[in-house]
Amino acid sequence: MSHPGPRAPTAPDGRRWPTPNLSPKPSLARHAARPAETVGAGIHWLRTLVAKGPQRLVPAHLRHRAVSLRTPPLHLIALDTSGSMRRGGRLAWAKGFAARLIEQAARAGDHVALLCFGGQGVQLLLPPGPARAAGSARVRPVGGGGGTPLSACLQEADRLLRKAQRQRGAAGGDCLWLLTDGRTLEQPTAPRSAGHIVVVDFDDPLRPLGRCAAWAGRWHAEHRLPA
Repeated sequence: MSHPGPRAPTAPDGRRWPTPNLSPKPSLARHAARPAETVGAGIHWLRTLVAKGPQRLVPAHLRHRAVSLRTPPLHLIALDTSGSMRRGGRLAWAKGFAARLIEQAARAGDHVALLCFGGQGVQLLLPPGPARAAGSARVRPVGGGGGTPLSACLQEADRLLRKAQRQRGAAGGDCLWLLTDGRTLEQPTAPRSAGHIVVVDFDDPLRPLGRCAAWAGRWHAEHRLPA
């Protein structure tokens, strides 16, 4: 029996939140992870058992298959939980967006990490590692309030990216997702370790400040509206 897939999060008024696109734009494809390389290293047990038949297993029976050497990219999600994000249900929208990113990364076999920044400072809810669909549950209880320590969050994101790249021996394909309304006077610099940056703009659509778009332009990053 097949199981239904995860339902898209909905807003308080019942509207369904759109599914975020995990992939960067084609013009930024150079930032995507390199194609998988393969090497004949794994034992294909089904073919091996067929070759063995009723005989005792000997090395001549072994059959091998290619094993992927692809280094999964890391999607580091930085979620703004400041007081301004609580207005108009923006934090709920952003949490739904983050949950869908985690689920998509799990389906793609990528790695994921989740940082929250707000009145409680910068908190690491999901350390860098293979994405699991169940990880999206870590987003649901997140509350909001207080200021917006954006610069501190981006510094921590840069540290985590550099550490993950040293451990995995790869760089250039990782992506930073910044989910924020831009309601801060800080003028942070972009993390240098992120191969690609996506600023998802949750600003008030009726009275936007335009800071998210300005940061994206200064950082040579991608600017997206969540809807």
